Amino acid sequence: MALKPHNGSIFQFTSETVRSAGWRTWLIGRPLATADAPHQTIGKLVGLAVFASDALSSTAYATQEILMVLALAGAGAFHYSTYIALAITALMVIVTISYQQTIHAYPGGGGAYIVARDNLGELPAQTAGAALLTDYILTVAVSISSGVAQITSAFPALYPYRVEIAAALVLFIMLVNLRGVKESGMAFAIPTYYFVVVMLITVGIGLARWATGSLGAVVSPPELEIALTAQVVTPFLLLHALANGTSALTGIEAISNGITAFKEPRSRNAGITLIWMSSILGTLFLSITLLANHIGAVPSETETVISQIARTVLGGPNGFYLGVIAGTALILVLAANTAFADFPRLGALHAGDGFLPRQMTYRGSRLVYSRGIAALAVIAIILIVIFQASVTRLIPLYAIGVFLSFTLSQTGMARRWWKSGRLQPGDEVKEPGSVLRYDKRWLWKMIVNGFGAVCTFVVMIVFAVTKFSEGAWIVIVLTPLLLVGFFSIHHHYKNLARQLSLENGSGRPRITRDRVIILVGGVHQGTLAAIRFARSMGEDITAVHIATDPQEADKIQLKWEEYGEGIRLVILNSPYRLMIEPLLEYMERIEAARKQNEIITIVVPRFIPKRWWANFLHMRTAETLRKVLLNRDDVVIVEVPYQVH
Repeated sequence: MALKPHNGSIFQFTSETVRSAGWRTWLIGRPLATADAPHQTIGKLVGLAVFASDALSSTAYATQEILMVLALAGAGAFHYSTYIALAITALMVIVTISYQQTIHAYPGGGGAYIVARDNLGELPAQTAGAALLTDYILTVAVSISSGVAQITSAFPALYPYRVEIAAALVLFIMLVNLRGVKESGMAFAIPTYYFVVVMLITVGIGLARWATGSLGAVVSPPELEIALTAQVVTPFLLLHALANGTSALTGIEAISNGITAFKEPRSRNAGITLIWMSSILGTLFLSITLLANHIGAVPSETETVISQIARTVLGGPNGFYLGVIAGTALILVLAANTAFADFPRLGALHAGDGFLPRQMTYRGSRLVYSRGIAALAVIAIILIVIFQASVTRLIPLYAIGVFLSFTLSQTGMARRWWKSGRLQPGDEVKEPGSVLRYDKRWLWKMIVNGFGAVCTFVVMIVFAVTKFSEGAWIVIVLTPLLLVGFFSIHHHYKNLARQLSLENGSGRPRITRDRVIILVGGVHQGTLAAIRFARSMGEDITAVHIATDPQEADKIQLKWEEYGEGIRLVILNSPYRLMIEPLLEYMERIEAARKQNEIITIVVPRFIPKRWWANFLHMRTAETLRKVLLNRDDVVIVEVPYQVH
């Protein structure tokens, strides 16, 4: 390890081996240098595993959520699920085309947030960002809970422990993601492709048996408990089912948000991955819905629709059935990985624009936004505990955010194509997130995005109305609150920047006198260190002791005469044993008599124990006094540490 000069007076830290705490290295791996960032990008195959797991996992519960609503009208209404699935697939095609255009127009990533910021303004951008951040949190909660539901379907004895299992899985995904995008993507690629293969085999066998007439109905289906409250099939009921089923579309936007994670050419690789994902998603969703309708699968929290299809198609709970359940549980758990890949990136964009704490832009030792990853895990676990890992209870909160971001993204893209049509061939306009150029197909693209925006807006409204009383109101209320928080943070940063700017104002007058005050709790080695420091600042030094015990004050007075080096000691009597108030009163008198251009420096001795836990064994009065005095104008607080070995 060495410091090597670089560019004259600039020194560069170099080390062949960066050492850190053993447990940290064991958990998340060896630290990576900033120069390694280009080597941490991923290709299409790994990218599909990282960003498509959320969308692909929705096939495990989207059909079930449709049937849950249709069950209100009895089992006879289940055949409507096929038509609803076709409508959702058509919407998926529209959204895919839209985001394909977004990927190529905004190769820097950011998705709906960047698109809305460049084309619609700050408020729509922050709304899209708030919606997506909320959606990613719910993605983790819903996908993990659904994965646990698959596990408890195969092993009912684990059902009472579903919350604990879900929380443990969230922590596991968090740790893997802290190891970096490349490493986490490679670790999760095999389970993702395993799910895709086993599900394609299962639905392939199921459709073949259906075509040959050998596929019967599900044996011993779960009891349809709500059948006794059968309703008439109404347009509202069908719209309600459609809204539930649109959960299959969640995650489509993930690739557009994480373009920067792909290898060059980024846009091309991301676009191809999006097409792969949508093709697999549409095939599985339609096939599962058709098979569920044919075999008479019943929606239930005790046994999932996927479980019923697998044991019917594969001939009972055999080894292959357990393989399907295992693959489904894995992809549902891994769906959370998409959120862990996108949430920190989006949070960093918000933080970079000054709408979230700057800490969110920090890239950890493994070149990932580690603080965003940790925040996501904590919030998701809280939701899982509150809603007891119930997918049905969490789903109503889920899709509003994503469809709001869909709508704003496509509206923004439509406006972008309209602006493009106003340019002349060869013209270029530099925007914060991209370069706007003339596109001869601008009208066609604007129509596609505009139509997509209308469709996703309608779905969002339907979802909000039909799911309002079931919990959707939480998201509707939460989004404006998040916006208030975003703009409050932004106002703080703007105000701070204005006050810190060197261009604004003439600056403060030159300091002509420095008065030093040493706070003395006792006369010891730490106090002597503070005296030595105070001497280096000037000769106008006063020591102050707050006396709560007259006898102890006399002892300190005598000791100070021996060790105080001639510095004046002021004793503030405090008969009511108050520490803060007498000091503040004394400071007010000092400040009132302060001369122009005079600064007051308060020196606070503080001893530092060797063991961290030893801090809890002491009063820590110095720290309390420092916090109280810190906000006073023209008062400087200096801590002089004394290490106790």
